[in-house]
Amino acid sequence: MLRKILFLISAGLFATAAVAQGGLPRAELAAGFHRIVAEVAATQAERSQGLMHRQRLGANEGMVFVFPATATHCFWMKNTPLPLSIAFLDEQGRIVSVAEMAPHSEESHCPAQPARFALEMNAGWFAAKGLKPGAVIGGVDRLPPGR
Repeated sequence: MLRKILFLISAGLFATAAVAQGGLPRAELAAGFHRIVAEVAATQAERSQGLMHRQRLGANEGMVFVFPATATHCFWMKNTPLPLSIAFLDEQGRIVSVAEMAPHSEESHCPAQPARFALEMNAGWFAAKGLKPGAVIGGVDRLPPGR
C-alpha cells in the first residue's frame, strides 16, 4: 500500500513538472545532442506575454513560440529583464536566423526570412553550442498547432 501511495505521489510530481514556471506546458526539443526544455507559447496571449518579467531561465531552458502560419514574426524585449538569444525556425525546425536581444530593449528582431517558430534561450546559448542558420532543432513536429 505504501509503495502505491509513493508511486502516485511521484507520478503526480512528474506530471506537475511538465508545466513550466509561467503555467505553460513544456516540450522537449533537441539541437544535436543538446536537450532543450522549452515552455510552449502557442496562443496569441501566451506569445504576447512571452518571457516578460521573468527573472531567470535554467541552463537549457527556453520558450518556443508556435505561430499558426509561416510569416515574418518580430520580437522585442520590453519588460523582459533577461538578455536572450532568439532563433527563428522554419516548418522543419531549421534555423533561418539567430539574434541577440538586450534586456528591456524596444528594438525589433525579425527573422531573415519567414519563420513558423521562434526559440528563445539565455543570451549566447546558440553561439556557445555552435548553432547557426541551417542547423535543425528537433521536436518541432510534436508541438501543438499555433492558434
